[in-house]
Amino acid sequence: MPRKCLFLLRSAFRLPGLSQLRDPASTKHSRPGTMAVSSSSRGLPLVAVCQVTSTPDKEQTFAACSGLVQEAAKLGACLAFLPEAFDFIARDPAETLQLSEPLDGDLVNRYARLARECGLWISLGGFHERGQDWEQTQRIYNCHVLLDSKGSIVATYRKTHLCDVELPGQGSMCESTSTVPGPTRGSPVSTPAGKIGLAICYDLRFPELSLALAQDGAEILTYPSAFGLVTGPAHWEVLLRARAIETQCYVVAAAQWGQHHEKRGSYGHSMVVDPWGVVVARCSEGPGLCLAHIDLAYLRQVRQHMPVAQHRRPDLYGNLGRPNPCLHTC
Repeated sequence: MPRKCLFLLRSAFRLPGLSQLRDPASTKHSRPGTMAVSSSSRGLPLVAVCQVTSTPDKEQTFAACSGLVQEAAKLGACLAFLPEAFDFIARDPAETLQLSEPLDGDLVNRYARLARECGLWISLGGFHERGQDWEQTQRIYNCHVLLDSKGSIVATYRKTHLCDVELPGQGSMCESTSTVPGPTRGSPVSTPAGKIGLAICYDLRFPELSLALAQDGAEILTYPSAFGLVTGPAHWEVLLRARAIETQCYVVAAAQWGQHHEKRGSYGHSMVVDPWGVVVARCSEGPGLCLAHIDLAYLRQVRQHMPVAQHRRPDLYGNLGRPNPCLHTC
C-alpha cells in the first residue's frame, strides 16, 4: 500500500468576520498519515495530491501512480492530482521523444479505465504528447490532461512557458529542445471540487497566467511540477502561496520527488494552499499522497472581505508581460 504523506488542516489565525478554519487539534487521527473527516468539513469535496518518483520505466511508473489513485479513491477523494511527467522522466531529449505517445495511445487509455474503475476525476499533470504535428516537427507537447470519472478527456492544456534555464548546482534544462510551447492558456473547467485552471510547473513563475485564469472564473489553480533541488527549497512554497494570495484561489500542486535516474532529482513537497495563503495539506519526503477539503464558501468569504479583484487598475499596467528580446534562448 502506498505510504501517505502528512495531511494538515492548520489554522494559525482567525480572519475577522470569517468562521474559524479547521483546527487539527479538534480532529483525531484515523490511521497513520491521514486524518478523519471532521464534522465541520463533512460534505465538502476532498481532493488527493499524489507525489511520485517517475523513472524512464513507464510500467513501473504507471504502477506507482495507479496505486496512489486507487488509494485516493478508497479515502473518498473526488479528484486525484498527479504531477508533471507522471508518465516517465527520461535521461535525455532523445529518450523523451522515443517514449512519448499520442493522447489516444495506450497510456492515456489505461488512465481513462482507471478513472472509470475508481469513480473519480484524475488530473494527469504533464503528459509527453505526440501531437498532430509530430510527423512534421518531431517535437512533443507537455500536456496537462483532465479526465472525468467516466474516463473522458474534458480538458487539455499544453504548457505555454517552457523551462529553458541554466542554474549553478542544478545544471541546465532546455525544454524547448524537445517540446513545442502550447498556443493558449485554456479556460477553467468545472469539476466536483470547483472550477480548475490548468497550468504546469514553470508556469508558476508567471503571475499573469494565474490572474488571467482567476479572472476567467478559476477557483482552484493547479501546478503539477517537477521542481529541482536548487529551485525547490528557494522558490517552491513561496511561489505557490503567492499565487494563492494574489488570486484568492486554492492552489493544488502535485510534485515529483526523489532521484529519477543518475542525471536528475526532484524536490517534492506537494501541497495544497487555501485562498488566504495557508498551507492546508503537505506531503513529507517520499512517494505518497496528502488530502485536503475544498471549501468554496470560505473562498467566497475571503474574496468578499478583501475584494482585490475589484481594486485592480488595468489602465496602469499596459502590456505587462511583454517578452524581453534580450532574454537568453537555447
